[in-house]
Amino acid sequence: MSEAGSEQVTSLAAQIGRVAAPLRSQVLDVLREAILSFRFAPGQRLIERELIDMTGVSRTTIREVLRELAAEGLVKTIPQKGAVVVALSPEEAEELYELREVLEGHLVKKFVERASDAQVVALRRAFTQLESVVERREGTVAVLKAKDVLYEVLLTGAGNSALRASLSQLHARVSLLRASSLSSGPARPPQAVAELRVLVEAVEAREAGAAADAMVTHVRAAARTGIEAIRHSSHALVAATS
Repeated sequence: MSEAGSEQVTSLAAQIGRVAAPLRSQVLDVLREAILSFRFAPGQRLIERELIDMTGVSRTTIREVLRELAAEGLVKTIPQKGAVVVALSPEEAEELYELREVLEGHLVKKFVERASDAQVVALRRAFTQLESVVERREGTVAVLKAKDVLYEVLLTGAGNSALRASLSQLHARVSLLRASSLSSGPARPPQAVAELRVLVEAVEAREAGAAADAMVTHVRAAARTGIEAIRHSSHALVAATS
């Protein structure tokens, strides 16, 4: 094993067992973070034996975790190859962002129409927390978690179970796209905060159209950086294997 690989083994194993949570949940969190922070690159094989060595857990636990990661859209199983980190093409990414734009614009409109004043306050609170995470430069995974809290407020306030189900499935598929966008450069997280501030202010003013427009602007900006990051990684992969 290389020196870099040895360091990765040590760092992953050291993260497990630190907290009072079920072992499977800890391993799931550690491997999910490794994927979203690109320690495991898109297209990389996740070999069971290596994961067992990295984490110090059983084969059964690793297989359960890989199934969960597949359900989240981060991993897929390829015949004769096993589990690999999902790698979307730029074309697939464009299609998913187009769908995000439509669904999330509608989500915001429904939130403005249906959310209580308390839920609007909760949205502001979630945004403030996201803003703090970005200001402290806590990293891509922390930003994604803070954004998930904000989206949960929107989904609850919109009160549409079908929309929740559709967006939950979509967000599972675009987890790596969101990470790619936020990791594209130091300017992107603050820019995302600025875009979402416009959205929150429009919601507080109960201006559904302006809030939806702000969400569309946010998704389109994320699409530009996310798709460009995918194109760059695709070219780098081709160059490395040619």
